Amino acid sequence: MSTVTAPVQVMTIAARVRDRATTMGDVIALREKDLGLWQEVGWAEYWHTAELVGHALLALGIEPGDRVAIHSENRREWLYTDVGTVAVRAVTVGLYPTNPVAEVGYLLRHSGTRVLIAEDQEQVDKALALGDSVPDLEHIVYLEPRGIRYRYDDPRLLAWSDFLALGDEHRTNNPGAVEERMAEVRPEDVVSLIYTSGTTGPPKGVMLSVANVDYAIDELVLRGGFTSPPPSTKDSVLSYLPLCHVAERVFSCWFGAGAGVCVHFAESIETVAANLHEVQPTILFGVPRIWEKIAAGVQIRVESADPVKRFVGGFWLRRADAIGNILAANGGRHTPRSRLIYGLGYVFCYRALLDRVGLRKVRYAASGAAPIAPEVLRFFMGLGLPMHEVYGMTENSAVATANRPGRVKVGTVGEAHEGVELRIDETSGEILTRHPGTFAGYWRDPEATARMIEPDGWLRTGDVGEWVDGTHLRITDRMKDIIITAGGKNIAPSELENALKASPYIKEAVVIGDRRKFLGALIGIEPDTVGHWAQLRRLPYSTYRDLSSKPEVLALVQGIVDEVNERFASVGQVRSFRLLPKLLEHEDGELTATQKVKRSAVADAFAELVESMYGGGAR
Repeated sequence: MSTVTAPVQVMTIAARVRDRATTMGDVIALREKDLGLWQEVGWAEYWHTAELVGHALLALGIEPGDRVAIHSENRREWLYTDVGTVAVRAVTVGLYPTNPVAEVGYLLRHSGTRVLIAEDQEQVDKALALGDSVPDLEHIVYLEPRGIRYRYDDPRLLAWSDFLALGDEHRTNNPGAVEERMAEVRPEDVVSLIYTSGTTGPPKGVMLSVANVDYAIDELVLRGGFTSPPPSTKDSVLSYLPLCHVAERVFSCWFGAGAGVCVHFAESIETVAANLHEVQPTILFGVPRIWEKIAAGVQIRVESADPVKRFVGGFWLRRADAIGNILAANGGRHTPRSRLIYGLGYVFCYRALLDRVGLRKVRYAASGAAPIAPEVLRFFMGLGLPMHEVYGMTENSAVATANRPGRVKVGTVGEAHEGVELRIDETSGEILTRHPGTFAGYWRDPEATARMIEPDGWLRTGDVGEWVDGTHLRITDRMKDIIITAGGKNIAPSELENALKASPYIKEAVVIGDRRKFLGALIGIEPDTVGHWAQLRRLPYSTYRDLSSKPEVLALVQGIVDEVNERFASVGQVRSFRLLPKLLEHEDGELTATQKVKRSAVADAFAELVESMYGGGAR
């Protein structure tokens, strides 16, 4: 007797947006500033435009599985294109706005992109500079016409308004075409190619399927894998990290489509502070660098106040340190004493301070994508921000572990999500996960896929970890970053680096020491806070290089290094350091597009400084 297996029921983000347009069309889905004013987009308009994008892609001949790339800052059109692309069973490919021409060429060629959505003249110029080296690229749709319309004569160019008009015409002639494509969706359809940051080689395209994304939305959004209670239409987020990164896709796209969360688009990464104050989001995700910068900004704000406010702010910040330590020791829960102290502090300081930095309404805050210093988490917890460190990666659809409200263990990335299998390899200490969110593989790279996914479905994360109290996971470092000294000692550099970066005066710290007799460090100062520190001491300077070369700044950093060293065993201490003469830049190949340090590139670029630590020379 034969049996018939029912098809697996999945929902794409396009279906979720369409359904919300039907049931809550007038509710605000997106907000974006235009000429200084916040413009609102309801769910009905959101789907209407995304559907037009889908029809336009069909009119351009896009077939299931074809790739559509987006090269833009975060804005409404990013999500319109993402949802419209998924609706016609094509694949979204995100490019970082900071990708230089060479990287743009690699990503477009490797993905075989047929249609590129480019934000403005800068991004269009990058694509046009590639000439005929991207033979699959047939159409370049530009969002901002300034500097392009009537000046460029490439037949591939198409204005966004004309692109939507093409979609409107196609919908008139083929009214059910997009819905027909949506009805044909299969769980294994690839919906997104998310390229890894490429810290050790060319980026790899992570293929996420319909089933992967559906599972992630169910686990992280609908089941409240992060927040408690789960997100809803009452919540709002600020979208400012690159949407081509899986973390921002979770909070801006999947939280919106899955739970109806209102997404506000920051004007730029430079205006995040001002936009946070205006928006006052209820859910906020940030990478460690963002949290470190906000913390440094709080300290600058207090130090720059008049004497009375400086005294009051300093007093309550010291109380916040104590409160943060109590919360950290109690899983994020108050004791009666800490609650009383915080209540007084909220009246006299914390409420106004949180309001100014845009965090007063945040009910859930998370840090992820890289390790963060426990000191930074405790700082925000003491101010009243419910901070949680979480863990996931593109290859497992960002689903792995999270600290849960009331069960926070600072210094860990939390507990495995419900239904997630997680184990630590007994020999190497590598963390492995297994669940339905495991990616479909690397695009055009079956060998790398085979190295990443075991035959029995376990995903090798490349991270080394250990259990804390048998429930919470602590990440030691990336396997490839472990330093083995000349004496044979294994050192995890990230813990030391994060301890240094917990100081508001240090922006970057790169620990050196592989096959060396001791650990050294290349340290980059935080120009805003060190600049403010110098001004208070009437220490003149002209440039970053000039500031970092001042003996007084060297002494400042030496004090921080000495303080951090006291927390580590002798073999894990920084014996020597050099201050970087410039800010690390993505364009110079020193950082990835997600601002992760490329260790080998930095070591090569500043080889003379590195060697001076071990062979003599002045700092």
